[in-house]
Amino acid sequence: MSAKLIYSALTSLDGYVVDATGRFDWAAPDDEVHAAVNDLTRNVGTQLYGRRMYEVLVAWESDEMLAHPNAVIADFARLWRSADKIVYSRSLERVSSARTRVERDFDPDVIRRLKATADRDLSIGGPELAGQALRAGLVDEIHLFLNQIVVGGGTAALPDGFRVPLELIAERRFASGVVHVGYRIRA
Repeated sequence: MSAKLIYSALTSLDGYVVDATGRFDWAAPDDEVHAAVNDLTRNVGTQLYGRRMYEVLVAWESDEMLAHPNAVIADFARLWRSADKIVYSRSLERVSSARTRVERDFDPDVIRRLKATADRDLSIGGPELAGQALRAGLVDEIHLFLNQIVVGGGTAALPDGFRVPLELIAERRFASGVVHVGYRIRA
């Protein structure tokens, strides 16, 4: 059995991961939501990122995050550090995290082979890269954490013009009002 490729994102109710001004502070998860994100990440052995998403998340590489007094944050730092990371970028010259390599081009056939041989799941972060993977038929699950805000524009979590049938596999409402919905892509 091959590994799954999982796309998850923290979004506004209207489906944006970043608003029109480039902000995403409104999506900062509380401990309960963050713990759920951690649980989604727990079986991931390889994380695929675009350059912008990698540059946001590389802060998890720091010793301060690993030793953070908040157990949920320290847990995510351990998960980040334990996974292999592939960053897709034509401009990034070097990475500043362990277990990380840069690839210049996203090749769907390489990802298909990786999924077929991996013993743990893969995750994909960043809507542009995820859009490429979705269009190539590589993504097995989509998990969205819908925040209690409508931002009216920005960077969409899902690509325009993309259509695929889904099967609901998870749903959860958090005390903060955030709602998680998880879907399996039906073939």
